[in-house]
Amino acid sequence: MARKKKEPEQNKKQINTDGIMGLHGSTTEQPISETLEINYMPYAMSVIVSRAIPEIDGFKPSHRKLLYTMYKMGLLTGGRTKSANIVGQTMRLNPHGDAAIYETMVRLSKGNETLLHPFVDSKGNFGKVYSRDMAYAAARYTEAKLDPICGEIFKDIDSDTVDMVDNYDATMKEPSLLPTTFPNVLVSANQGIAVGMASNICSFNLKEVCDTAIALMKNPNHDILETLPGPDFSTGAELLFDEAATREIYSTGRGSFKLRAKWRYVKTDNLIEITEIPYSTATEVIMDKVAELIKAGKIKEIADMRDETDLGGLKLTIDLKRGVDPDKLMQKLFRLTPLQDSFACNFNILIAGMPRVMGIGEILEEWIAWRTDCVKRRIFFQIQKKEDRLHLLKGLERILLDIDKAIAIIRETELESEVVPNLMIGFGIDEIQANFVAEIKLRNINKEYILKQTRTASQLEQEIADLKDTLNSSRKLKNVIIKELQTVSEKFGQPRKTEILYEVPELAVEEEEEQMPDYPVTMFVSREGYLKKITQQSLRMSGEQKFKEGDSLLLTRETTNRAEFLVFTDKFQCYKSRLSDFDDGKASQLGDYLPQKLGFDPGENLASLVLCGDYKGFVLFFFENGKAAKVPLSAYETKTNRKKLTGAYSDKSPLVRTLALEADTQVALYSSDGRAAIFSTAQLLPKATRSTQGVAVMTLKKKAVLQDAVLLENSGIVNQSRYRTKTIPSAGAVLKEEDSPDKQQTFEV
Repeated sequence: MARKKKEPEQNKKQINTDGIMGLHGSTTEQPISETLEINYMPYAMSVIVSRAIPEIDGFKPSHRKLLYTMYKMGLLTGGRTKSANIVGQTMRLNPHGDAAIYETMVRLSKGNETLLHPFVDSKGNFGKVYSRDMAYAAARYTEAKLDPICGEIFKDIDSDTVDMVDNYDATMKEPSLLPTTFPNVLVSANQGIAVGMASNICSFNLKEVCDTAIALMKNPNHDILETLPGPDFSTGAELLFDEAATREIYSTGRGSFKLRAKWRYVKTDNLIEITEIPYSTATEVIMDKVAELIKAGKIKEIADMRDETDLGGLKLTIDLKRGVDPDKLMQKLFRLTPLQDSFACNFNILIAGMPRVMGIGEILEEWIAWRTDCVKRRIFFQIQKKEDRLHLLKGLERILLDIDKAIAIIRETELESEVVPNLMIGFGIDEIQANFVAEIKLRNINKEYILKQTRTASQLEQEIADLKDTLNSSRKLKNVIIKELQTVSEKFGQPRKTEILYEVPELAVEEEEEQMPDYPVTMFVSREGYLKKITQQSLRMSGEQKFKEGDSLLLTRETTNRAEFLVFTDKFQCYKSRLSDFDDGKASQLGDYLPQKLGFDPGENLASLVLCGDYKGFVLFFFENGKAAKVPLSAYETKTNRKKLTGAYSDKSPLVRTLALEADTQVALYSSDGRAAIFSTAQLLPKATRSTQGVAVMTLKKKAVLQDAVLLENSGIVNQSRYRTKTIPSAGAVLKEEDSPDKQQTFEV
C-alpha cells in the first residue's frame, strides 16, 4: 500500500485569528485597525447616518420614505387604502421587508398614539404605545391615509425647497429632507439606537414650540422656559417640574424629566382608577411590578388590580382593602413602581450628516437656518417660473405691433420647420418666444387676447420685484417663516396633554417604615444561610429548631421586625435587607434561603450576618493572614434603597470572622498552630475605607493562619492574663487545655 505523500507545511490550511480567510482556504494577514476601518466603520456610519438618528426635519429615513410614498400615492387628499398597498409601494424607496416598513407606519399612526400629532390617519387595530402586549393587526386588515397635518410637511416640496436624490436603484427620485413648516424635530417624539451612540427626543407641545421659535426669531436672548415650560407626551400623565434640571436639558440636550401617573379615587367603590401613565412605561410592566410587590409582602393594602382599558382609553383599577388611605398607597406605588418614571433625554440630531447633541435653543437655531434656506429656494423657484413666463409674454408684446405681419410670415413660409426661424427674424425674438407665438391658436390671434396677456406681464414684473425684495431681506424672510408658524399653530395647535406639577413634595422613604408593623422577634441564622424570623408567641409554643441535614445554628438574636441587617459573603460583597421583608416563621420550618432571597451571585456563600441597629459602632473583620480591619458601621449606610454593595471588605486574604460592636471590648484570637492571644479593640484605629486591608493583630508562624476570633466573654479562657497582650501584633501563647472551649454552639453579634 502506497503511503500518502506528506503535504508541504506552506500548503496546509491554517486558521489565524489575526488574519482573514482568502480564496482556496488561504489566510491573508490584516491588521485589526485596517479591519475596523474597512469593514466596521462603513457599517457604523451607515447606521448612524441612514437609519437610527433623526435629521433636522424630525424624521429618520424610514419615516421619510414611507410618508413620501403615501404623498405620491395621492393619500393626502384622497381616501384610505389598504396598509399592505402602502407597504408594497414603499419598497420602491425602502429596500426592507414588509414587517419593518409596516412597524414604522404603525408608530406614525393615529391609532397607536405614539405621537402628539400623528402623520398617518389610520383605521383598524394599530396597537397602543402604552401596551407592551397588545399586537397590531396585519397590514392586509388595516387602512390608512395621510393626516391633514402632512400638508405642512410636504408644503412646496415641488418648488425645489429641498434636494431630490436617487433612490437605491436610481429608478426614481426622493427628497433628502421634508420641508416642514414647523419644528417637527421637537414636536414628534423620536428614539434611535445607532452604533456607539443613541438619540432620545421627547415631544413638546406644537403651539408652545411655534411660540418659542417665533420668540427666538424676534429676540435671540429670549428665555425659552417662558414659552416652553416642559415636554408634552401623547400619553398625558403629570410632569414633576424641576427648574434646574429643565434648564440643564434645555442648554445641553441631556438629562431626564420625571413623570407620574394620573389617578382618581372612587370613594363609593373604594377603588383607585389610573387613567394616564408615564410615556416611558406600559400597563403590563406596571401590573407585573405591583403583582411582584404584593407577592413579596411589600404591599398589603391592595385587594385586587386589573386592566380595564377599552375603547374609551386606558384605565387600571386598584381595589383597596378596608381602611386604606389612597394617598399614602399611591405615594408608595410612585416610589416602588413605574407609575412614577423618568424620561431620559439625549437630543442627538444629524446636522449636515454629522451627529450633534444640542440643547433646545441650538436646535431651534439650526431649524430656523434650515427653514430660511427652504424659503429662499422656494422664492427663487417662484422667481424663475415668473421670469420664464414674463420672457414669453415679452415676445408676445412684439406680435402686438403687427399681427398681420406675424400671420403673413406663417402663411408664406413653405416648410413647417422654418416657421420659428422666420418669426425670430421678423420680430427679433428668441427661439423660446417664437415657439410660444407659433403655438398660439388661431382664435387667439386678436388684439384683445394679446393686450390681456401683456397686462399680465406688468403684473408679473411687480411680483418678481417683490419676491426679489423678500429674497434679499433677512427681516422679510423671518416674517414669512413667522407667518407660517402662526398659521400652523392656529390650525393644528392643541391644549397640553401632560399636566405640569410645580410644587411636588419628595416621596418619603420612611413612609413605608411608618406603615410597617413593629414587634419583637427572634432571628435564627444557620451556617448554610437559612434565616428564620419567629415571633415571641410562636417561640414559646415551638419545640426544637429544625435545620437541613448537615446544617447547624450560626447565630441567634432577639430584635424587632423593622431591624435592618447586613449579609457579608465570601465574594467580598454585602447585601442589605430588613427582617420585615421575611415572613414570620416557625421552629419546624427551614426558613428563607438567603442566597436565593437576596439574589447572591452564582457560587456566592454566606460569610457572616450583622444587625445594623442605628448604624452606630463598628464592624471588625478578621483575616487568615492575621490582620484585622475596623470599619465604622456608618460606612454601610446608604441614602438610597441600594440592596447590594461591592467591595464590602478587603479581598487580600480569606475572611475568618466578622464581629459587630457598639463599643470597644476584648477579643480572643486563635491560630491554627494552637496559640491564643487577647487584645483590646481600642488598639485598632477605625478606617473610613470599607476595603481596607487592616493591621496585623497576630504574628503567625510559617504555614499557620488565624483560625478564629471571638469575644473574650464567649471564649471560655480561664487564665486570661496568660494570653493578654498590650501591643499588637502579638504571637500569643500556647493554648492550655483548661482554656480551650469545650464547645462553641453559637456566636452572637
